[in-house]
Amino acid sequence: MTTAKKLLHTRYRVNDLERTVKFYREVLGLQEVRRHKSPRGAELVFLKAPESEELIEICHFAESGPVQVQPDLTHLAFLVDSLDDFGRHLAQHGLDYSDGPRLQPDGSGFAFIDAPEGYEIELMQSARKGAE
Repeated sequence: MTTAKKLLHTRYRVNDLERTVKFYREVLGLQEVRRHKSPRGAELVFLKAPESEELIEICHFAESGPVQVQPDLTHLAFLVDSLDDFGRHLAQHGLDYSDGPRLQPDGSGFAFIDAPEGYEIELMQSARKGAE
């Protein structure tokens, strides 16, 4: 049986490539892996979270027209050690959670921030070890 074997990347098209890449690098701590133009002229930047294999492809392709992200259309989710610590990190960048944090009794939880252009980012905190 022939199947897809591995998810390699997810693409998000944006209006302002550099503003978005800066957000992902400086606020989320992602690493820029590579950058190039596609054969049809789209500007592409690939980013990676430190403990992930999958890449995020940020694309600017003016010929497709302006990007208008609908509310609750899609989001990326990232694991963080502490939502409280990440909230302080956001404040240093002049940002705040757009929703949450919402914590469970076991210490797990989630919160959302708004990336440039309206895409949402979910940040998740794992349960405490030994919590029930």
